[in-house]
Amino acid sequence: MKGIILAAGYATRLYPLTKDKSKPLLPVKGKPIIDYILRKIEGLADLDKVYVVTNDKFYNDYLEWSRKSPFSKELVIINDNTLEDEAKLGAIGDIDYVLKSQGIEDDILIIAGDNLFNFNIASFVEKGYNVKPSASMGIYDIKDIKAAHLYGIVALDERGLIVEFQEKPAEPKSTLAAVGVYLLPNDIARLIPDYLSEGNSPDQPGHFMSWLSKQGKLYGFELTGDWYDIGSIESYNKANESYEEG
Repeated sequence: MKGIILAAGYATRLYPLTKDKSKPLLPVKGKPIIDYILRKIEGLADLDKVYVVTNDKFYNDYLEWSRKSPFSKELVIINDNTLEDEAKLGAIGDIDYVLKSQGIEDDILIIAGDNLFNFNIASFVEKGYNVKPSASMGIYDIKDIKAAHLYGIVALDERGLIVEFQEKPAEPKSTLAAVGVYLLPNDIARLIPDYLSEGNSPDQPGHFMSWLSKQGKLYGFELTGDWYDIGSIESYNKANESYEEG
């Protein structure tokens, strides 16, 4: 299994914090956000390499960070060769770029680089393996219907199949939110070029997940614990306060 950390966004909503620093490299309690992600996945026995895909603006920053990283498995920094938000490939475009440029034919664990969480990722991966060849997505009950319009919101059937995926809906039907953690078996990852060739959005992963859900190829597994989606300065400050408090 290979890991892909999505870190190629420009995070314009967090300016000026991210004007000269990539969001996953922002410090929380003195450590970059991405370090917390790697610490959570380091113990996965089947994981042998992690690709961090970023852009040309922050590529050298990630190279410098990777040289100092305590992560025990192989880290590869990928430059998607974009320089500004208007030219970005989008999350699905970046995944496609990594898979093609690196010749990856393994299952892939994908994590958005702006996630802070203490979920049991090993349990998520085990459940995902049990439903192969379908894909799996981590979901989290935010328990706030008024805030649900800020997230990708899902509905499950009794088997755990995702039967509906709404990307930032005006009228959410549940409080189960996608958390940016995905397990794509190789057979599912191979469908990304088909998805893109149909003219679908290359941006947020939720669009591809919605496409999979319509084909009955996506399961959702609820993750428990603490989760911070660093999408604004307010959420970043809240995460810092929480981690400082332990």
